[in-house]
Amino acid sequence: MLEQAFLETLMDKAWPAVEREDTGEWVLRASEGVTQRANSVWPRNLSGAADGVPELAGSLRSASDWYRRRRLPLIFQVFDDPRSAALNAVLDGQRFTKQSETRIMVRGLEGLPVPAGGRNVELSDDPSAEWLSVWWSVDGRGGAAELAVARRILLGCPALYALVRDDDGVPAAVGRLALVDGWGGIYGMATSATHRRRGYGSQVLAALLENGARRGLEGFWLLVTSANYGAQSLYAQAGFTNYGSYLYRQAPIRRALSGC
Repeated sequence: MLEQAFLETLMDKAWPAVEREDTGEWVLRASEGVTQRANSVWPRNLSGAADGVPELAGSLRSASDWYRRRRLPLIFQVFDDPRSAALNAVLDGQRFTKQSETRIMVRGLEGLPVPAGGRNVELSDDPSAEWLSVWWSVDGRGGAAELAVARRILLGCPALYALVRDDDGVPAAVGRLALVDGWGGIYGMATSATHRRRGYGSQVLAALLENGARRGLEGFWLLVTSANYGAQSLYAQAGFTNYGSYLYRQAPIRRALSGC
């Protein structure tokens, strides 16, 4: 059985922040504002939180200062777990917002989906310019500078990149399999706007799972927003089951007083 703490570690390694500081209690991550995951606090150790609300408040102030120096908002990645109760209570008291609820889904190696459609899925150890273009057109926020940071995040861990083309040779869909400690994380699944609902995403997913199995991985996990029912259905059909969830909690914006 995949343990929650181990899965959190896999997720942190699969999407590594450009800048990272482990306090022993929390992991502070920053990547110039590119993606919430790489610019949020992972409260890695909450074992003593239930007995230490004052200590949590002190750690919160330190984290706030750390992000303020980088001109970033203070955001927590909070897992739906009893360990998070005390932290959530403190964040509630300081009016942290709740954003981007995300489901965690997992599966083993049995009954992997068979690639269909007869198209060749191209695989690479690095994200090509075409791969990045498709992914960024769907999930990107920003321009060339932000994309450069995103590429650094992608290359921060060994991974397999898949791309499938339409009959005219135009890139249609992409996906990434992060290879971490004997497990595979599905990230970067994206289908261009003009190629949706034609099975391209399923082909990419099947190819990544098949190649992950060939590499002797123990199993797979993926992340999907709770509001993305279409993607959840795709992953359920591919044998993934719900494991848990998390959301992001962001500090309220404090506006400076004007001179008026």
